[in-house]
Amino acid sequence: MPFNYVILGTGRQGVAIAYDLAKNCEAASVTLADVNPEAANNASSRLTKLLPSATCQFIPVKCDVANSNDVANAIKGADVVVSAVPYRFNVELTDAAIAAGTSSCDLGGNTGIVREQLRRDKAAVSAGVSIIPDCGLAPGLGNHLAAHGIASLDEPEHVHIRCGGLPEKPVGPLGYKLLFNIEGLINEYSGHGEFLRDGRLAKIQTLTEIEEIEFPLPIGKCEAAVTSGGTSTCPDTYLGRLRTYDYKTIRYPGHFAIMRAMMELGFFKDEVKLRDGTTFNPGVISRWLLEDRLDFPDVRDIVLLRVTVEGRHQGRERTLQYDLCDRHDEKTGFSAMERTTGFPTALVAYMQARGLTTPGARPLEVAVPAKQFFDELPLHDINVNVQIKD
Repeated sequence: MPFNYVILGTGRQGVAIAYDLAKNCEAASVTLADVNPEAANNASSRLTKLLPSATCQFIPVKCDVANSNDVANAIKGADVVVSAVPYRFNVELTDAAIAAGTSSCDLGGNTGIVREQLRRDKAAVSAGVSIIPDCGLAPGLGNHLAAHGIASLDEPEHVHIRCGGLPEKPVGPLGYKLLFNIEGLINEYSGHGEFLRDGRLAKIQTLTEIEEIEFPLPIGKCEAAVTSGGTSTCPDTYLGRLRTYDYKTIRYPGHFAIMRAMMELGFFKDEVKLRDGTTFNPGVISRWLLEDRLDFPDVRDIVLLRVTVEGRHQGRERTLQYDLCDRHDEKTGFSAMERTTGFPTALVAYMQARGLTTPGARPLEVAVPAKQFFDELPLHDINVNVQIKD
């Protein structure tokens, strides 16, 4: 049965989601909705060239997600709507999806906003729709793999997720290439990571607890530090069942020391008061400089994801290690970050369209059938290596 999908936001990840929906998710139509009509038209043209034999219809439309009438018109009649716009819009978009009677998922990134979306559970059940936030890479794919590992052990105890998008080689002053919205990056580096430690909920300051992590050459040694949002609601979900659930972001060595110094010095504050009483916004300048100086359009990216689940199975200690190393796809032009964020999100939307998720506003780790999701990942060109260590 063909399905009608709507993508809100035709930026980097939105186009990748649309591509996978059209190619692998029985799409009759994919509506490409963006506040910038030129961006929506360009996305439609690109996808038509990438998938010349697709029977799916690409429909570009102008839609300002801050305008409720625009949103209602764009998502009318859709089977599933996918939000690929900044997370600050997702509560209102959840309400719009429920009112329209359409299931929805999103890229998320802010756990506080996700919790607000989940408060719509009763309304979503009444509407007969499925609402699933935080479906991208991290949060998203990392938590999918953790859920699969937890379900595969009789007595799971510890989960460690390490994930990062990097240039193929260190580049620039931070050894880093900006791979997604700058606001999302600063959000990750701010606040606290929400973890399980010794079976209890814990908040850990971001950019701390730096550890060394190593990957096969040519990548080699990297570092990982606490960032916010990566665990999403999993610590709440697994409270009382696991002793540990934590997440750290991967970067090349030296990156976090510089970023922590910048954060502590106030480079990203919205307002600073000078001695003469005047105020200014250093965050605007810092964000602009990062976007400008960390672009590196000719540098290809990689995504590294390692999920470790430890516990006991059939009376013996067992560790499951899930490893993903994804690279820029020269054939399609999609970056590793676009692929690993967009394609798993498309798979969630496809499962919603097929009725494999029950009505309600529920966390990814509860709503999505972990085994079936994992088994279908290779069909969406996401290939995870699993090692079992007894």
